[in-house]
Amino acid sequence: MRRPHENVATVLVDPRILGDIEIELMSLDMPLWRVCAAPIVKDGQRLAFQVRHRLLTSKRGEWDCAKDWVPVWIGFGSTWAFPGEAIPWPAHKALWTLLEGYSDQVRYNKRLGGIPRIPRLREAC
Repeated sequence: MRRPHENVATVLVDPRILGDIEIELMSLDMPLWRVCAAPIVKDGQRLAFQVRHRLLTSKRGEWDCAKDWVPVWIGFGSTWAFPGEAIPWPAHKALWTLLEGYSDQVRYNKRLGGIPRIPRLREAC
């Protein structure tokens, strides 16, 4: 069996709009974690560099404008995610639609990946 995980989109975000996009995502119950500061990461700066580098090199120059952008993970809160079930399509649509609205300031592949579960505040108590 697969270990419990978070379904996330990995996105490069222009740091000038990071706060704005995070607020919009929060209103949709979609948490954003900076890879460099995620509580599941031991060496955040190194992993952030590796994630950014992997995304940039995979596009062979198309995303060079994002070489200094912030790699983030965007997940799905309890409104969308139910343990043991797939993320529903309306959640995918809401995420991709929001990101399309920032198309000049974000870069992403339109798919989800998995990372180890990130503890939420309510789970930590």
